[in-house]
Amino acid sequence: MATMNISLPDDLKTFVDAQVAEHAYGSTSEYLRELIRNQRDIAKLRGMLLDGFNSGPAQVADDAFFAGLREIAEGKAEP
Repeated sequence: MATMNISLPDDLKTFVDAQVAEHAYGSTSEYLRELIRNQRDIAKLRGMLLDGFNSGPAQVADDAFFAGLREIAEGKAEP
């Protein structure tokens, strides 16, 4: 595991210490790892949402749409 040292102003250090105590993190490092993981997940979700938005217009998911999917699944139609 890599090590990273950071410097914080006193008010942020106090805030971090309070969060560690309030949310029962084992250490400051555990708290910061959780924050970083959450931010990574948010960035991934944002990317997925943008990919969906940029993928073009959606198809209507009506009875005919699902019937077509069933035919593909059953090998009666080509994708």
